[in-house]
Amino acid sequence: MSKLDKKKPVPTGKRRTIAARIREALSSSGKKQGRTLEKDTLALSVRLGQGEEGKELAGWTSPSYSQSKAIRLDPEVVLANRCIAYLPYTPETEAYRVLRTRIMHIIKEKGKEGNAIMVTSSLPGEGKTLTAINLSFIFARDFQRTVLLVDGDLRRQNIHKYLGCAHNKGLSDYLANGCPVSDLIVWPGIEKMALICGGRPVKESAELLGSPRMKELLSELKGRYTDRYIIFDAPPILTGADVQTFAPLIDHILVVVRAGKTSMDDIARALHFLPQEKILGFVLNRCQNAFNNYYKSYYA
Repeated sequence: MSKLDKKKPVPTGKRRTIAARIREALSSSGKKQGRTLEKDTLALSVRLGQGEEGKELAGWTSPSYSQSKAIRLDPEVVLANRCIAYLPYTPETEAYRVLRTRIMHIIKEKGKEGNAIMVTSSLPGEGKTLTAINLSFIFARDFQRTVLLVDGDLRRQNIHKYLGCAHNKGLSDYLANGCPVSDLIVWPGIEKMALICGGRPVKESAELLGSPRMKELLSELKGRYTDRYIIFDAPPILTGADVQTFAPLIDHILVVVRAGKTSMDDIARALHFLPQEKILGFVLNRCQNAFNNYYKSYYA
């Protein structure tokens, strides 16, 4: 559903050049109520709700994150690393809105319970981390929901790199070192969104993800706020035992596949290791469709 590439975080020296290209592309892709998309990209505020008139009158309420460590995201770093749903109005952002709506409808229609979603893929390089990040941005825009994004890829944490935020404590520090939960959760300045990311890589990741301490943490996070979705960026399914260990603790699973790369054999092998009743569906990454042209004509 997303057309974004799965790419490594962009080196610091190249960020401004790439961000400038993104601004040029977005600026030429259309206008909304006389404002170019370039202005959204250049906004220095990281509050996604700022400038969107009438939200409070429509019932928008934002929780207080006074007990969480506050950090600031650099918009140019975020956009250079393809976290494009940071912007409110782009074709890619709209695609993630569709994905969010489908997820919520499937959960409701099938009578599924639970608010913990695992985002994974068959193999590395298919776009799972960017999907988890962009989907979290979109859930943070929903009037009735909040979101907690957790980096559960304990061997290869990447969320903090894509967002350009340095944080020394992550999920592995809680599981292996007894770090308090309050030290893990950070607020990136985005209304209705919190993060657990970073931390030291660990080799015994499967054991930690299936540990009693992980079960306790997940129970606490799921029960603390009933309106909150918890989105886990999990390791690829076929690279180890982590997902097989973690899946029984999760409520729902999204599998990211990359158009033109992920083979049907890899998908079949990956699905074999997942509890079928928990699979919400697939996210087709880097697909080509008419969505972009529709967006341009609709907002022109």
